[in-house]
Amino acid sequence: MNKKILVADDEESIRWVLGKCLEKAGYRVEYAVNGSEALEKSTTENFSLTILDITMPELSGLEVLHEIRLRGMDLPILIITAQNTVKNAIDAMKKGAYDYIAKPFDLDEVRLTVERAIEGHENAKKLNSLKATLHEVNEKQHGIVGKSSSMLKIYKTIGRIADKDLTVLIQGESGTGKELIVRAIHINSPRKEVTLVSVNVNALPKGLLESELFGYEKGAFTGATIRKQGRFEEASGGTLHLDEIGEMPLDLQTKLLRVLEEKKFYRLGSEKPDDIDVRVIASTNKKLEDEVEAGNFRQDLYYRLNAITIEVPPLRERKEDISLLLEYFLEKYSIELGIGEKTITDEAKGIMLDYSWPGNVRELENTIKRILVLSSDMNITSDILIDAAPYLKGLEKQDPFSDLFTSRLKKLINDNKENAYGGVYDLVIRKVEKPLIEEILKISKGNKKKAAEILGINRNTLSKKIEEYGINFKHILQ
Repeated sequence: MNKKILVADDEESIRWVLGKCLEKAGYRVEYAVNGSEALEKSTTENFSLTILDITMPELSGLEVLHEIRLRGMDLPILIITAQNTVKNAIDAMKKGAYDYIAKPFDLDEVRLTVERAIEGHENAKKLNSLKATLHEVNEKQHGIVGKSSSMLKIYKTIGRIADKDLTVLIQGESGTGKELIVRAIHINSPRKEVTLVSVNVNALPKGLLESELFGYEKGAFTGATIRKQGRFEEASGGTLHLDEIGEMPLDLQTKLLRVLEEKKFYRLGSEKPDDIDVRVIASTNKKLEDEVEAGNFRQDLYYRLNAITIEVPPLRERKEDISLLLEYFLEKYSIELGIGEKTITDEAKGIMLDYSWPGNVRELENTIKRILVLSSDMNITSDILIDAAPYLKGLEKQDPFSDLFTSRLKKLINDNKENAYGGVYDLVIRKVEKPLIEEILKISKGNKKKAAEILGINRNTLSKKIEEYGINFKHILQ
């Protein structure tokens, strides 16, 4: 063990008893007979722990403790007191003691307390180191996790547009991580040294939104006793994130459009415009194009905002990222919550992979936090998972193929709803039937008879389909 402990007490008998107890436990022990000596040794030598009597000549144990903490030293300290009072206990803990021991003390209790104090201190140092590492990793990847093709496309887009001073529109369901993409764009832009200001349009009463964005002059309305800075002004030189932009009232949309076009804004109660230098990034969980068609959003503002559009896919459409997110959140919150490293069984992971995650990444993140807090087991099994998050069992659990197919089907129909009117059925059948036949022909190694048997159709029907779709045998059998 070879850890060194300082025992400071003016009573020789106490020093002797504690020393023998700690040496028997495998520690090296040094001694101090008064507060001054204890302070000097604690601050000049490398001890794993210091034990201080509360009453000593020259400096009391609490005074030594206070001075050690003032000097920024982080070693664990135990206080010994002959007066086991509430005041002594409170004073010791307030000044930064790990614990206190009342005289007469039980030597087994002393030994266990010393072991816990040293072990706890070492674990805390490891945890702080892990937190620093995690923070560094988070800063590098901006908290965005994923290696799916859709996420790689987003990373490339961020890289291309971050240093271009264009407005950006980010669309995606709630919980997909739109705010992380906003932050990644800002941090990688020339404006990174200036603030990123976020405003949730939907979280503010409609009557207060204009004054929140643009500020107001003193006397602009009843209760306006001072001049107030708005969020545009607060973000000057930096980035303004307008979250849930689809909820902005039409009259305020007009004013926002003018601000974006003229680079000027008016505070409420002012007739003089002020110049602004702000990059605007808007995000929404709505399809703004649909909102324009419905008359809820100005078309000219929509065109102004979507100079660059980033579509963030829901988690159910990038299920290959779930395992990465699981590992990331398990590590992150094990460290942040001070919980030991936990593992997850393949069966439990399978349940999470099959779940539809209607709340997207945010729901997955909160589920991991919930499991870590509610379960004391170091291995997360399916039973522990369902017990902590019962919504993962039952109707919410979806067939992954059906779930993925449905989401792709919706996109296919939406993308072709104008050109394919009256022919949606044929469109979908062709999209599904051709790759199905190609895949079965690969399995049968080009044997039409066997392929027809697998498909459950007539061989002549299969031949007609191959001709109709122009399926290339050479390409399939490569």
